[in-house]
Amino acid sequence: MAPMDAEPADAIDFALAAYREDGVWQVSALPPRAACELDTFLHALGQLPSESGTLGMVSIDEDFFVLVRVGGGQTRLLLSDVGAATESPLARSVVEQLELPAPDDDEDQIQPAGDLSIVADLGLSAMELGAICDDVDAYPDELLGDIASRLGFGREFDEALDTVDA
Repeated sequence: MAPMDAEPADAIDFALAAYREDGVWQVSALPPRAACELDTFLHALGQLPSESGTLGMVSIDEDFFVLVRVGGGQTRLLLSDVGAATESPLARSVVEQLELPAPDDDEDQIQPAGDLSIVADLGLSAMELGAICDDVDAYPDELLGDIASRLGFGREFDEALDTVDA
């Protein structure tokens, strides 16, 4: 049974790790339980080889996503909807790690929290990433797929998603 502060594994749509090795993007699916707790997810990502930091992508309940970058002793986080922290243990952990105040339950506006420049050095500016996060009609897998495509590993992202049980 998952700890009380862990996201239930069945709430994780998918968890993927993306990293560059010898200049080539590698994308692999991680088991949902690897993303139930932020510390566990960060540890799993830190074990992967990477030239520019390992990206972690998690979609939760077809509602929001978490984008993480681990490398060089740094951890950078982006939560697509800060309001998700009112119900999701994983989102709450991200907000706490970012040292942000807890969102109000009444807050209806969807807004990202964290480091919008998380992948700016890889070719996706903070402004462009913010615009992607602002698309309230798209599902997290579509938004993360758009991010992957813009970073140059869209095909690998799609192939990794195909390995995830639907």
